[in-house]
Amino acid sequence: MNHMDKASWLGLVVGFGAILLGNVIEGGHMSSLMQFTAALIVLGGTIGAVMVSSPEKDLKKGIQLFKSAFRSEDKSALHRSMTEIVDCARLVRKENLLSLEKARLSDPFVGRVVRNAMDGIDPQMIREIGEAEIDREEEELLAAVKIWNDAGGFAPTIGIIGAVLGLIHVMGNLSDTSKLGAGIAVAFVATVYGVGFSNLLFLPIANKLKKKVLQQARERRILLEGALLVGSDLNPLIIERKLKASLEQSSPA
Repeated sequence: MNHMDKASWLGLVVGFGAILLGNVIEGGHMSSLMQFTAALIVLGGTIGAVMVSSPEKDLKKGIQLFKSAFRSEDKSALHRSMTEIVDCARLVRKENLLSLEKARLSDPFVGRVVRNAMDGIDPQMIREIGEAEIDREEEELLAAVKIWNDAGGFAPTIGIIGAVLGLIHVMGNLSDTSKLGAGIAVAFVATVYGVGFSNLLFLPIANKLKKKVLQQARERRILLEGALLVGSDLNPLIIERKLKASLEQSSPA
């Protein structure tokens, strides 16, 4: 079961909270930063730009990945697969390679690797097939993550567009000087939104998701190497130790 990633939620609260608190300390009012028009221009413009620059499948996958940035890592499936690999090695050692037909593997990827080994395919060929599958999945996920990087790049520029639009409106009403200050202040809120959403939400989300994708690829490679050892003469206990050591080495500090 996935649990909430406290660091992500706390980071959002601290980041946006510090800006809002700083605004109040400087004598500003919360209402001055709450501008629907500015939010519409920045968020709507950013979403539109990202939609134009990304394929539909990347957009859908990127939106699905968004939630995982706020969830802590669930290693239960990984540990279960590692245990299953060791059990398969014990089964082969006790009986033979064909006995793997009895094995029930929860991870389809590990299942394909073990099945190829059972069919007598050359281990180097199995490794190349597995690596190609991992690389393809990693490439697809990184392409989906890129939509948040793109959003982080577009948002500040869209914010400037919003500010310029607001200034155009202000300049068109120069006769009413009493409203100039308030009008200019509202215009620059769009810039605050663009830079704020970019640096406090979109880019941090992209960075966290990229790290998760790269870690997932490293873990898949560990499972691949472990599954390749199932049909070897290596003691299952040694296979288990190798898997655990590889996992500890690959885990981020």
